[in-house]
Amino acid sequence: MHKRIYLSSPTMHDLEMIYIQEAFDTNWVAPLGKNVDEFEKEMASFIGIGHAAALISGTSALHLAIKLCGVKPGDLVFCSDLTFSATVNPVSYEGGLQVFIDSERETWNMDPLALQKAFEMHPNPKAVIVANLYGTPAKLDEIKAICDKHNVPLIEDAAESLGATYKGKQTGMFGKYSALSLVVLKNKTRKEYTGIMEKSSKAA
Repeated sequence: MHKRIYLSSPTMHDLEMIYIQEAFDTNWVAPLGKNVDEFEKEMASFIGIGHAAALISGTSALHLAIKLCGVKPGDLVFCSDLTFSATVNPVSYEGGLQVFIDSERETWNMDPLALQKAFEMHPNPKAVIVANLYGTPAKLDEIKAICDKHNVPLIEDAAESLGATYKGKQTGMFGKYSALSLVVLKNKTRKEYTGIMEKSSKAA
């Protein structure tokens, strides 16, 4: 008989069981409760950004970011070309059009030179979405500088890079909006959390 090997079997003990019981005892099963509020504050503090909001999925966080950037039908959004489909699907949800930016060889993420070239060809995109693939940060300072130069908001898909740093700073703090995830099926195993990070309280 073969022993079953679980991909990401959950474990609940010690503090987890205490917090689960507390949620039932205080009737905060839905929609939210103080644990979520405190977790959002702790996550924002860990990343080094002003505010965070927990959502149901990383895709939801990216979709919210796209809406906050005001993407409408026909608008262009520059996107990483080597990524999971959820990075770019929300652009289609709002009727936008993806312009895929090629990757560079060092990190396999968005190439700043290709991004600059895209701005020369299409000077008015509504947003730029950069993904930190496999937990490796893109060249975020260069990409952010290009976006700032053109006054276009940067959305950082940091779903695979929570805990990774770039030049001493946590990923998730470089975009105007950033999506993070602790879903166990990400490339680095972690517990469930998805959310959007934002530098001001208005969006969060």
